[in-house]
Amino acid sequence: MRDQPSHLPPPEDVLEIGAPEQFAALAHPLRQRLLFALGQRPATVSRLAAQLGAKKGNVAHHLKVLREAGLVHVAETRRVRGGTEQYYQRTARHMVVAEPQAAGTAAMLAAVAQELDRSPAETQLSLRHLRLSPEKARELGEALATLVDEAEEQSEDQPVHGVLVALYQQALPTGTTGSV
Repeated sequence: MRDQPSHLPPPEDVLEIGAPEQFAALAHPLRQRLLFALGQRPATVSRLAAQLGAKKGNVAHHLKVLREAGLVHVAETRRVRGGTEQYYQRTARHMVVAEPQAAGTAAMLAAVAQELDRSPAETQLSLRHLRLSPEKARELGEALATLVDEAEEQSEDQPVHGVLVALYQQALPTGTTGSV
């Protein structure tokens, strides 16, 4: 039996995360890892459990939460050996958090930390603080988005790499007036 049906519809291109139930769904590291795992192709609960080293019951529960939040859906259901096999797929190839909230951001960063820790290859993680005009910050954000969008190869036999891009303006310390 094939591991994945070949005739599933492609996911939407971009989903903007903004609903409270979506942020709640993002608040658990295993759900983040499930979204990462579903980034390339649909998969069954069994396949995801094996890939992530998790119990099938836990995977099924967290997929239900992600499904109720509109972040994944059942792309296909098939009858196998007297049972039903469901293939889950992300609802969008790219998920963009329009207005990040602390809890969702913390969960996302925790999931990324787990992925970095589990990576079999050398990883790169850097944090820089740059002084940029609003125009230059906008240009940098657009360039980063373009760079990431154009980097992906379509070859299924290549390893999957995670990319987290964040560009934000640092908040001023409490009690300052804006001059540095």
